[in-house]
Amino acid sequence: MNIKITGTGSFIPSTIEKNEDFYNHEFLNADGSKINSPNEVIVKKFKAITGIEERRYIKPELLNSDIAFYAAEKAITNANIDKESIDYIIVAHNYGDVKHDSDQSDTVPSLASRVKHLLQIKNPKCVGYDLLFGCPGWIEGVIQANAFIKSGIAKRCLVIGTETLSRVIDKHDRDSMIYSDGAGAVIVEQSDEEGGIIAHESATFALDEAHFIYFGETNKPESTSQRRYIKMYGRKIYEFALTNVPLAIKSCLENSGYGIKDVKKILIHQANEKMDEAIVKRFYKLHDMDMPEGIMPMSINTLGNSSVATVPTLYDLILKGKLDNQNINKGDIIIFASVGAGMNINAIVYKY
Repeated sequence: MNIKITGTGSFIPSTIEKNEDFYNHEFLNADGSKINSPNEVIVKKFKAITGIEERRYIKPELLNSDIAFYAAEKAITNANIDKESIDYIIVAHNYGDVKHDSDQSDTVPSLASRVKHLLQIKNPKCVGYDLLFGCPGWIEGVIQANAFIKSGIAKRCLVIGTETLSRVIDKHDRDSMIYSDGAGAVIVEQSDEEGGIIAHESATFALDEAHFIYFGETNKPESTSQRRYIKMYGRKIYEFALTNVPLAIKSCLENSGYGIKDVKKILIHQANEKMDEAIVKRFYKLHDMDMPEGIMPMSINTLGNSSVATVPTLYDLILKGKLDNQNINKGDIIIFASVGAGMNINAIVYKY
């Protein structure tokens, strides 16, 4: 049985937030103390490390479930299927629907139920549920869809990664410049065609790593707001990722039966350009090789880090010919990989 991605879709918000737009922000250290550098210097260093020049934010009237629906519609159309034939809708996200200028996240009903409602799917046997797995959530959703189909529980699944991080960022935190909004969706189903999901790997490191990414208070010390924001220990995450992600990808590739020279593309979570590059370089170093040119497509420079949406969006952009100098051809072996809150890591070896 071959299980393939037969349709893709993404939603890229139209509002562009450029690096220069942060020049007037009041950035503070985690303890509330002032940073002894002009914002222009802070932003320049940020760009050098992350590769991000601009990011996308959704319009005030939109919600996370709305953009998930838009991406899902495109994937369904691209796959040319009847939406009533979908057995599972799996929506990976982390913060639910957060209304513009709201302090509260809304997760009841689930985003999957909201997407099903917006799609106007009548079939009650189409089951929707949400998946909270940090940034690797979309990949984990594809892994779960694969398991459902292999076991005979389902024949066709809609897997969505969607996030609106602009609604949970602390404007006094330099890390707020990393985050963005977006959604990506795919149809996963049984196929008579060759290829599809060959192998997968997942892991959760929570003994010392559980709180590397967390919800915390603003860096503004005199604030009386009870609101919480996405926070992280960047250095710890960087060191963790460089140590563990290459090993996970290597293990996944070994389980697939393919070799390192068979790999044509690595679609890694768009978290931080320097970190992603270091991860992939280390992965190739494990095979006594240098990282091939063009092996790691990047969208983070213009789209930022939209968490669970980065990998499916990147995949959709490449397949639709919207990423310069990048393409995936029939029979290509590609790797999907991600790391994020949990701390979770996963990877898929996939034959297009």
